[in-house]
Amino acid sequence: MILEVCNVTKKFGGVTAIKDTSFRVNAKEIYGLIGPNGAGKTTMFNIITGNYEPTEGSVKFHGQKIDGIKPHKIVHRGIARTFQNIRLFKSMSVLENVLIGFDYQASYTYFEAILRLPRFFKEEKRVKQRAYEIMEVLGIAQFADELATSLSYGQQRKVEIARALAANPQLLLLDEPAAGMNPNETHELAELFFKIRDEFDITILLIEHDMKFVNKLCDRVMVLDYGKTIFEGDIKDAIKDEEVIKAYLGDFKHA
Repeated sequence: MILEVCNVTKKFGGVTAIKDTSFRVNAKEIYGLIGPNGAGKTTMFNIITGNYEPTEGSVKFHGQKIDGIKPHKIVHRGIARTFQNIRLFKSMSVLENVLIGFDYQASYTYFEAILRLPRFFKEEKRVKQRAYEIMEVLGIAQFADELATSLSYGQQRKVEIARALAANPQLLLLDEPAAGMNPNETHELAELFFKIRDEFDITILLIEHDMKFVNKLCDRVMVLDYGKTIFEGDIKDAIKDEEVIKAYLGDFKHA
């Protein structure tokens, strides 16, 4: 087990966004966090990544409590994420965007960088080589010198994923990665996530609305509705569950 969410509740004033929610994610699992809009999925991501503190309950990563820790320190521990709305640096190339993901790993000092000492150049070469390796896996190495925002939507999504992978995570959180993609692109993306899991030896936790995508990709799912867990288990059982079908108003029919 790599991640454990224990009886987490999150309140914003008088509104309860997450209510007494618990789940566990196993190493190298692809786990889906699903539910209708406003169910509390992104709030849960923000709790796991340290952007919000839970009102009650705790989050453990490799058995150690991480709620209350600053987001950048959670990245250092091995958790990285992407966002529902792609967040790339508009004036930077694909390569430069990916290199930002390596920032916290720099093994040279500020003065070594300013004085351009040998260790700085050695580390710079290592990081750039690793960035190209990641981009090769994602199929975007040929766009390395192009402006990131000049790429197609699907390719921009891959740049954001590459930047998250540059942080060398053990757990990768993906917020609606298939949003805005056509069926061919989502099929390709699912195959890519299997490849990422195996080649980078990581665990994936994702939020997604595309049920065909979830059905193809996820080992297990948890369904949230109004901040409460209404199902946890195999996706094939979820699409038959009456409470889940009611929450989705029939969206599962063609999953």
